[in-house]
Amino acid sequence: MSPSQIIVLATPVFLVLIAIELAIGIRRQRNTYRLADAVSSISLGALSQTSAVFTRLLRIGIYTALFEQVALWRNDAFWTSLPGWLLALVFYDFCYYGLHRMGHESAVLWAAHAVHHQSQDYNLSTALRQTSSGALLGWVFYVPMALAGVPPLVFGVVALIDLLYQFWVHTEQVGKLGWFDRWFCSPSNHRVHHAVNDAYLDKNYGGILILWDRMFGTFKDEGAQEKCVYGTRGLLNSWDPLWANAQVYSGLAHDSWHTRRWGDKLRVWLKPPGWRPADVAARFPKPAFSMARMALYHPPMSRAVQWFALVQFVLLLAGVAAFLWQADAAPLAHNAIWFAVLLTVQWSLGAVMQGRIGMLMALMLQSAALATATSALGFTQWHWLFKPLTMVFAIFLVAISAYPSSAIGQFGSKSLILLAAALAGSLAGDVFLMFPGFFIPGLVSFLVAHLFYVALFKRGQAWFPHRGALAATLGIGVAMYAFLWAGGLPSALRVPVAAYVLVIALMAAQAIGRAKVLRDTPSLLVAIGAGFFMLSDSLLATNRFVHPLPMAQVWVLATYYAAQALIVAGILRGAALTEPAPAATLTPQTDLARSPSAA
Repeated sequence: MSPSQIIVLATPVFLVLIAIELAIGIRRQRNTYRLADAVSSISLGALSQTSAVFTRLLRIGIYTALFEQVALWRNDAFWTSLPGWLLALVFYDFCYYGLHRMGHESAVLWAAHAVHHQSQDYNLSTALRQTSSGALLGWVFYVPMALAGVPPLVFGVVALIDLLYQFWVHTEQVGKLGWFDRWFCSPSNHRVHHAVNDAYLDKNYGGILILWDRMFGTFKDEGAQEKCVYGTRGLLNSWDPLWANAQVYSGLAHDSWHTRRWGDKLRVWLKPPGWRPADVAARFPKPAFSMARMALYHPPMSRAVQWFALVQFVLLLAGVAAFLWQADAAPLAHNAIWFAVLLTVQWSLGAVMQGRIGMLMALMLQSAALATATSALGFTQWHWLFKPLTMVFAIFLVAISAYPSSAIGQFGSKSLILLAAALAGSLAGDVFLMFPGFFIPGLVSFLVAHLFYVALFKRGQAWFPHRGALAATLGIGVAMYAFLWAGGLPSALRVPVAAYVLVIALMAAQAIGRAKVLRDTPSLLVAIGAGFFMLSDSLLATNRFVHPLPMAQVWVLATYYAAQALIVAGILRGAALTEPAPAATLTPQTDLARSPSAA
């Protein structure tokens, strides 16, 4: 049984223990859970496990290679005996202490480890909040075990034991445990580790044994007079799983790029977290950390969004379990496709909870990902469901946006009518192209859709306001048509394809010109979407008329849906900025919520 399958079997146990902790907290009137934070933490844990499928070489492969080539002492019989297992566990915990400590003392290692600390709550769901990039450098700290001849199997098992042990210490419902606290990592000791208080910062690194901290001067006892405050000093303030993993890396890359001294470009990554070159600190100042500014990140969610998040979360866990259970036996390309689907679900769920996108947009993105995956992997019947469903979600989203509950709405907006018409044409084209022999009707449907897009992008603007964009898109269109002609474009399709290429080039030119005039984010999204349309159609035509492309359906459909989503998002966001908005009503959180004062 693979480590991934063991994690799948352990997940129900984790969830049951989380439910028990939640019930105890509610009964004691000391609930430490918030729905969005818990979903975000567990989602990041799931992302850590799914991404680990692709970093197995770093986690186990390099260790195995070192063991085979440079082990100084080979005695598998000893290491698989009871004393050997115990020694290997202690050895691993010691190496983990070194990695964990350096994860707080070196910025590049902190960039990976910070994910685990970003939650401002402290509960069992926080334990599952793990990095997806830790394997990139973390393997270095376990090289001594390979040199000592600890077999890879023993290494893998004790690593799993050390990781699973640390689950239970992430709770505020267990107090001090007397003598146990003096020897082992306990809830009290680990609460200190997660705290940002000056007195507690960067203490108690032990995984199983707290003995290492006592030996090396990094131990701090939890004080009764100073309550732990959780999170990081550079607050994440987001439920985005991608940004959670990239936040610190982004800051380091920014400082490394902008500092003028070459030595500082390297020191940014190696110095302790928070260190900044003097020239960068002067040009891009940041406020000093203050406990008074540690506000609880808690964007409001309506009851509908809470239920949506719960249902999506359950479906996500099921998808992650199915993925992990078969990942070791599946081809790498298949794993990559399903990983992309899961990542789309995770990102869109976080965006909904954060209020960045609505539920229908999330469903559109998820349906698009599933349509792409089912097409690429040959699940034809499921593809027939998700491909038209994606455009149905998009049309419904536009309809809902066009008719808000206020009396003065956007239902009469010609822009949204044109957008809905373009999406309807795309839906017809999607359906036609699913059946052999209907290429021409599909082409005509998309041609009509693009004409609606041209009319949409023309509203309020001159025709092709940026001549450079017009020349560029027409030039790309001519080059693409010549490429198709030379590649064997059938004579019966030369005129229809020429018309199609012309229209889509004009559509992109109008969108780019519009963005040049308006110079705002919504119009930029639309212009990028139009560019993706050109790319998608070019890939489709190349694959159909010139030469089959590897994984063609992935590239064609991914760029197609990216185009549709960007255009819909840009037009709706632009409409929201120009139309009168109804008065907002915020629904307070009640499920799994606690007041900011409890932080």
